[in-house]
Amino acid sequence: MFKREFWVKNFPADVRNRKVVEFLEPKQGNMTVAEYAAKFESLCAFSPYYNTSEAEYDKCVKFESGLRPEVKHLI
Repeated sequence: MFKREFWVKNFPADVRNRKVVEFLEPKQGNMTVAEYAAKFESLCAFSPYYNTSEAEYDKCVKFESGLRPEVKHLI
């Protein structure tokens, strides 16, 4: 209950919605893998589904899909 109230009070709905949209199609771009991973994890906070143990596989798939092709190829 605290987390929900904290999010509502400190992150307006439009900001939360933009972060969710940004999370839906992650892109590594020019970031290092470490920078991309940190950004990905911070965006996960805006998508409650991905904060569950049941969604761990889906979260991995989403992370990998946003990697640059030359990095993704190594995985």
